[in-house]
Amino acid sequence: MPKAKLTKTFVDRIAPAAAEIIYWDTALPGFGVRVKPSGVRSYVCQYRNRETGESRRMTLGRHGPLLTFHQAKQEARRVLGDAIGGGDLAKARQEKRNAPTVSQLTVEYMERHALPKKRPRSVQNDRILIDKYVRPRLGTKKVESIGRRDIMLLHASLKDRPYQANRLLALLSKMFALAVDWGWRADNPAKGIPRYVEHKRERWLSDEELARLLRVLSEHPNRRASDAIRMQLLTGARIGEVLRAEWRDIDFARGVWIKPSHHTKQKRTEHVPLSGQALALLQSIQDSADPEVPFLFPGDVPGKPLTDLKKFWCSVRREADLENYRMHDNRHTHASHLVSSGLSLEIVGRLLGHTTTSTTKRYAHLADGPLRAATEHFASKLDALSPHQAE
Repeated sequence: MPKAKLTKTFVDRIAPAAAEIIYWDTALPGFGVRVKPSGVRSYVCQYRNRETGESRRMTLGRHGPLLTFHQAKQEARRVLGDAIGGGDLAKARQEKRNAPTVSQLTVEYMERHALPKKRPRSVQNDRILIDKYVRPRLGTKKVESIGRRDIMLLHASLKDRPYQANRLLALLSKMFALAVDWGWRADNPAKGIPRYVEHKRERWLSDEELARLLRVLSEHPNRRASDAIRMQLLTGARIGEVLRAEWRDIDFARGVWIKPSHHTKQKRTEHVPLSGQALALLQSIQDSADPEVPFLFPGDVPGKPLTDLKKFWCSVRREADLENYRMHDNRHTHASHLVSSGLSLEIVGRLLGHTTTSTTKRYAHLADGPLRAATEHFASKLDALSPHQAE
């Protein structure tokens, strides 16, 4: 490569050749100008990484009004000086250019965390949030460039849907926590952002509504789906746990349903006592079941359990005249009637598989029977001791 004392005049007068050529400055070794056959001139800088001995070449920019000769030479001094001190700006620039984007983070999150560790329904919910909000808003940005404000703005865009906004924030917090673990950035920008207040649904059936539902279920021609709902009502289980249950999970001798850990939300094995009515229901189902089919409620696809009850539930709910009542609310109905009958929140929580008592406390206001009886007892005593009673 030719060498010359580079000046602005020299650079302006270089005639392009048939092939690309680089002129290296004799006054500042490592600084040069690259000239392409098209006549385009770009300033370059070349140095050696002091740790690895690897030669690095870095393009500083194109010669012109945005990068003058003097600006390029000043930048070259900075780059070469940094290299003498052990730095490698070319490598840093390349790493920054190749740094993972948020879209790449979502892919890694799904493959390395969600798919192997979360329930299929949760994975589906994550995909919806990622495809609808995360990738369109943050996908092209580098993971390390995302700031707290980016997360807060995305969270605030869903303030009219607080539940979904909070699920999105939880997803982003987990994704960036993994990014920290993987060395993609130093901190989690979603950590500590306040969640919106969520108002939990408090919908369960009164005795009259429950009677209407049981009547419709008993008369419905789809016995398989009706029995699944009855099983849910009798146990307070999640409908997914009911539909995925297998006969090997039922211990008729002890009257226990052993839910395997891969079927439960908390990923732990649960032993649920079954009432006499639940055992009788299961026995009647088993008496007419195909012994080769493992599921309590087999689906239409061979080897698969029953999965979709949406149409069935809509028709049942409509016929039973149950307004604003979801299939999952059967679980709340089971719990609320247990609490109202005097069972402790701890016992009900254990039956429902709650890991913390705070989850069961939503039913606390239904357990005021003993408290009310206590207040009536003391009020009666006061009344008996009052002056008007003595007269």
